[in-house]
Amino acid sequence: MSHSTRMSREELVQLAETQLVDAVEALVTGDDWIRAMRFAAQFRSRSFNNTLLIWAQHQQAHQQGYVPEPVPTYVAGYRSWQSLGRQVQAGQPGYVVLAPVTGRFATATPNDTASWRRLGRGDQPAPGEAVHTRLVGVRPAHVWDVSQTAGDPVPTPPAPTLLQGQAPAGLWDGLSRQIEDRGFGLRLVSNAAAIGGANGLTDFTSREVSVRMDMDDAAQTKTLAHELGHVLLHGPTSEDAFLHRGVAEVEAESVALMIGAAHGFDTSAYTVPYVASWSANVPGREPVDVIKDTAARVRGTAIKILDDLPTSQIGNGAPPSFGHVPAGRTPERVVEHVRPPGQEIGLSL
Repeated sequence: MSHSTRMSREELVQLAETQLVDAVEALVTGDDWIRAMRFAAQFRSRSFNNTLLIWAQHQQAHQQGYVPEPVPTYVAGYRSWQSLGRQVQAGQPGYVVLAPVTGRFATATPNDTASWRRLGRGDQPAPGEAVHTRLVGVRPAHVWDVSQTAGDPVPTPPAPTLLQGQAPAGLWDGLSRQIEDRGFGLRLVSNAAAIGGANGLTDFTSREVSVRMDMDDAAQTKTLAHELGHVLLHGPTSEDAFLHRGVAEVEAESVALMIGAAHGFDTSAYTVPYVASWSANVPGREPVDVIKDTAARVRGTAIKILDDLPTSQIGNGAPPSFGHVPAGRTPERVVEHVRPPGQEIGLSL
């Protein structure tokens, strides 16, 4: 492959990356996305005890006809619902939960546990003192399910759309060969239920990549490119990926986008919402910054994959081939197997 060919393809990959950053930035800075993220922030995971309390009281409210469904969905306090443009309806009983009560403590000698003193309301620590917040008790509070409120629609972020139609000729074969060359088996399953509801799964313990077959060829091949991204980037020694799954998912899906772009294969209907969602779930980092920070790794991995693909790619001067049917896609290879919980280290799409 000539240097000029490589450069033209690298420029194409760079363009795909830039377009992804721009598209995600437009999505995550839009009003709908901001409202959806603010909404999600109001409903962070609650303690196990409070979950049980909400569940029991919702069941009782359902039996008494206050709520239409037996299972609670979103719950929040009175003012939280107001901040989202919704109002608790008259006569709706609130669910009692246990809210934490915290206190601030200060000391000049943090290693001496007996030296910590509690600060009263409005008290300030002395210069040089360390300050620590502790749980000192609980208090009763009330929350309501969304079905007990009325007002503005509940915001939801856009969802990825599965790709339809055929993938570029030979792309599935080339990607699957690279997966197998790296010591991973390829398993085709009949539906998402076989792999925990995902489109694909990379299991580093069993060294196996799984892809569901109940999708169009384009979606299956894009998923395979995503999983190859995991294989190359996210082994058990990849600390950042395992500490922050959002980083791993952003990288793998960005690799899939760039591989598609080099083949004139547009994956953005799935990739942009998917990347936006995962990049918004990396603690302490802005979504667009997550994508930019991983750009070099993603681009290098995409180029490595493209170099080893025997496919017709944009910019390589070869005419596209027609009528190629990816080999090895027969029903005989389908395996229905659900791995027992706790026996896998995996990354899923």
